[in-house]
Amino acid sequence: MARLNHKRPGRLPRIEVVDLFCGIGGLSYGMKTAGFRILAGFDLDQTCKYAYETNTGGEFIYKDIKEVTPYDIAHRYSRRAIRVLAGCAPCQPFSSYAFKNKEKDKNKYDLLYEFGRLVKDICPDIVTMENVPSIGSFKLKPVLDDFIKLLESLEYHVKTKVVYCPDYGVPQTRKRLVLLASRFGDIELIAPTHKKEEYLTVRDTISHLEPLQAGEKSQSDPLHRSRALSPLNLLRIKSTPEGGSWKDWDVSLQLECHKKDTGKSFGSVYGRMQWDQPSPTMTTQCTGLGNGRFGHPEQDRAITVREAALLQTFPREYIFFKNEKDISLSTAARYIGNAVPPRLGEIIAVSIIQHLIQHEKNMKCPWI
Repeated sequence: MARLNHKRPGRLPRIEVVDLFCGIGGLSYGMKTAGFRILAGFDLDQTCKYAYETNTGGEFIYKDIKEVTPYDIAHRYSRRAIRVLAGCAPCQPFSSYAFKNKEKDKNKYDLLYEFGRLVKDICPDIVTMENVPSIGSFKLKPVLDDFIKLLESLEYHVKTKVVYCPDYGVPQTRKRLVLLASRFGDIELIAPTHKKEEYLTVRDTISHLEPLQAGEKSQSDPLHRSRALSPLNLLRIKSTPEGGSWKDWDVSLQLECHKKDTGKSFGSVYGRMQWDQPSPTMTTQCTGLGNGRFGHPEQDRAITVREAALLQTFPREYIFFKNEKDISLSTAARYIGNAVPPRLGEIIAVSIIQHLIQHEKNMKCPWI
């Protein structure tokens, strides 16, 4: 993976981060890798506390964003620090699935407005947000447009970009919208770090791991553990070629729903990954064979938690559980699927550093 330049000139002060909707800390960890000081993360999933605090060094605060006060955040920043407020609100309300299930996540539509409320009262130096691209075309409420208008009314310089993650060293075909806003001047994401021929692949990322059968786990790595498969699903995966799906099966193996016209559009279900391509987007169900193209390229099983974590760019040393010998596969998959890839967090942090270097002379700050 390409190394990034994290160096800051001596005149720049410490850069401090508070992370809203922090989860287990993918974004915070990426920023920490770039040299940022992580102060705290806020989230409503108490089970994320151990992983967040252990890996990022920041304090995990269990609190609903609707109840978070400006003081809860502002008092944590040092007087002479660059203050970064990050907020990657849950993407599910704005996903394509949510467009068909509008009532399910109705209460989550306002989370970005709560983020805006805190920005308005705190006035951090830098604001960043990551979400699904479809948030920009969300029809029930113009949540992204309203957020950008608020930032611009507060005299922030705002830039958004839809990121194709392989362009930045993430080995999965994930697309995300990244927003950067600064009080100091124009800001944007750095140029892509990888050309198409340099994209990291499934082979680059997980081929070194020991082979496993369905339902088996590694003796040396508790997270390298595969879900068991029923006899029928084992026949199905054996009938699926690399890069294939249920469409390659004999009709006797197909589900009834796939034989209908309405089911034919779900071409990736029960699919295998390809060795020499990036993986599909890691979701909260990424260790289940029937939930997408999460079959191993050649072994007859779905990918393991360890494989999903590596494809999401979590390093081998990242600690997800206090006792990793006794884990829930569904919980681990939820942690990984909900996380910002740490590599993308690092890219955002390096973009902020380069922006600060460029605009250092324009800053009216106490350290100058």
